[in-house]
Amino acid sequence: MGTQPLVLVADDEPRITKLVSLALTSEGFRVVTASGGEEALQKAEEVRPDIVLLDIVMPGMDGIEVMRQLRERRPVPVILLTAKGATSDKAKGLDLGADDYVAKPFDLDELAARVRAVLRRAMGVAPGGGVVIFDDVEIDLERRIVIRGGEVVQLSRTEWLLLQHLATNAGKVVLHTELLTKVWGPEYRDDLQYLRVWVSRVRRKLGSKPGEPGRIKTFQGIGYLLDVDGTRTDGAGGDAHRKDKRPGEGDPGRLL
Repeated sequence: MGTQPLVLVADDEPRITKLVSLALTSEGFRVVTASGGEEALQKAEEVRPDIVLLDIVMPGMDGIEVMRQLRERRPVPVILLTAKGATSDKAKGLDLGADDYVAKPFDLDELAARVRAVLRRAMGVAPGGGVVIFDDVEIDLERRIVIRGGEVVQLSRTEWLLLQHLATNAGKVVLHTELLTKVWGPEYRDDLQYLRVWVSRVRRKLGSKPGEPGRIKTFQGIGYLLDVDGTRTDGAGGDAHRKDKRPGEGDPGRLL
């Protein structure tokens, strides 16, 4: 799968879902659609979208209930699509934790901008920033692109989500449980072997040799750290030791 953000759009009006899908696709997003609340929950479970756009008024299960059930399963940003003037619905949605709302009829450029803004907030990436650079690797957190040696690195969606969380917290040890919960969901929070396999895959994509940690350092029993400065060694008990660098020994990484 691609690394562009995946958007789930749920609305019982086919004209709306088609219009939104075309507009967001042209802006670089991947889009899946649902025609009702039950289908939206099913699709969310299948594809695990990065963000969900929900029409509040849908037959059967409305957008508010869909959002409530989504949040019970895993944290996911939600933008509500509301009828113009439905003030009580907007207030209720925001009170229940919606990240934003857009009133119909909406401007498609504004909708795309709102989606990008909510995703930035969800990822903790500041507008105009979020490029992590080390060695010959560039990780663009906003555009969701990884470049190594001048070539785009092909990542699966899971590989990207794992790397994204490490890069967002570059220089900090991220706990095993946090990585497992953020990337795969709370039901995986204790599956350390599963995490080790995926970390190994990401290491290879970043250019590490087999059996070597490269820039993703292991802290036994604690978690992993993306070392952009090249000054950390693998640690135990959470301690990271700074090692002396010889003159000319590689370029320190930096967070822009």
